[in-house]
Amino acid sequence: MVHKRGYKGRIFHDIVDPIIPHFKRKDLLQVVVGASILAVPIGFTEETWHLGGTLPTLNILGLVALSLLFISLFTYHHYHHHHHQKGGDRKEHQDEFVKRVAGTYILSFAVVATILTLIQRAPWSSDIILALKRIAIVTFPSSMSATLTDTLR
Repeated sequence: MVHKRGYKGRIFHDIVDPIIPHFKRKDLLQVVVGASILAVPIGFTEETWHLGGTLPTLNILGLVALSLLFISLFTYHHYHHHHHQKGGDRKEHQDEFVKRVAGTYILSFAVVATILTLIQRAPWSSDIILALKRIAIVTFPSSMSATLTDTLR
């Protein structure tokens, strides 16, 4: 891969662009900080850890689906609604929309996974399912705050 002389941030762009189009460093930082805003207080509660062990997997999957639905609705309304009204290349905008929603959720999930791992509440070596459940529970509100902070300019 040849980088243009004087083009700063190209490596970052090449890594992030396939996942999240038009996602600049500022956007990445906003999503990470936004995800942390609610991940920290909720991830540090014993109730959340207990929920991870008691909620059935189907309920956890419902929370993941609800997270993706909320992110999708907000992202569509905030970023992509005007593209559909103006016309243009719908396939391109649809691809960008899907990448942005998935990218926001994945980044939020990664932030929560990191936090819960650091406070030793994601038992990766003994119970991966419990770790994933706890992360999914905390990612629900975390992804909402990440989506909101991503809209700040």
